Amino acid sequence: MDVNDITLLETFDMMNMFILVIVSLLVLLLIGLVLYLLFPRKYHSADSVANSYDDWTNDGILEFYWGEHIHLGHYGSPPHKKDFLKAKSDFVHEMARWGGLDKLPAGTTVLDVGCGIGGSSRILARDYGFAVTGITLSPQQVRRAQELTSPEVNAHFQVDDALALSFPDASFDVVWSVEAGPHMPDKARFARELLRVLKPGGILVVADWNQRDDRRVPLNFWEKPVMRQLLDQWSHPAFSSIERFSELLEETGLVAGEVTTADWTAETLPSWVDSIWQGAVRPAGLVRFGMVGVIKSLREVPTFLLMRLAFGTGLCRFGMFRAVHANVPASEILSTQTGNRCVRS
Repeated sequence: MDVNDITLLETFDMMNMFILVIVSLLVLLLIGLVLYLLFPRKYHSADSVANSYDDWTNDGILEFYWGEHIHLGHYGSPPHKKDFLKAKSDFVHEMARWGGLDKLPAGTTVLDVGCGIGGSSRILARDYGFAVTGITLSPQQVRRAQELTSPEVNAHFQVDDALALSFPDASFDVVWSVEAGPHMPDKARFARELLRVLKPGGILVVADWNQRDDRRVPLNFWEKPVMRQLLDQWSHPAFSSIERFSELLEETGLVAGEVTTADWTAETLPSWVDSIWQGAVRPAGLVRFGMVGVIKSLREVPTFLLMRLAFGTGLCRFGMFRAVHANVPASEILSTQTGNRCVRS
């Protein structure tokens, strides 16, 4: 066998290996797509949300690729290339500055509603000196948050329901929430609870995924099935719009003046493709989680792509909300509203 024959055989071997890799990836992607279509994670109750996050926390895949922050990253304004995990921690600092929290003194009490595994809570406690309480529906997220939090960091975590918070009125100087709203079936009640536990003069800062206001521009023929998939795959009962959630906050009667809003869609948009790209640039995940982990990860790819489509075309928007609590006790306002509803009925 001469040199040319050997070179030719090596070329064929490389081509066969390349084809095998491509076929394997296509098979895995097909399996992930089948799982995506046959086993959606629809919202049924608070338990379905808690169970989903328990599963994601226990298998460790989400934390491995997304780090301690289970939310989108901030890529600057205008957006620029940035490390995926750094963009997530930068998001917390950008939100704190936007909300005016960087001007508050150490010891400020903060409630982190939908705290995940405590990434935002730890930054707020460690870098700003705040006393933070994080709440989530997921017992496994609480366990993991406690494991990741060193004793000198003033952040504590507990299981609680954002629609029926266990804290008395006027318990916190700041209420903070990142990407928790889509899991709430009753947005008006969510708005009331966020403001109820806030002290008069306290600051509410919320970041959320939002749908376009369909009262003004109804969803078209392709947007409706896309929106349905975004709801069904990650245990979301509904998205609010930026406009509607602002109205719900103001309708509580607990807001001084108006709710301030901003649209951070452009600043956060690169997160969706970066989320997929993490699987390619961090191949250690394949070794750590094996083939089951690969299939689980591929199962999420269609949702990431649909999210990128939705936020990129204006179907969805990344909304920021800031409100100051009126200098009136929450119990006084809410009892008045309850009385008015009784009279009308």
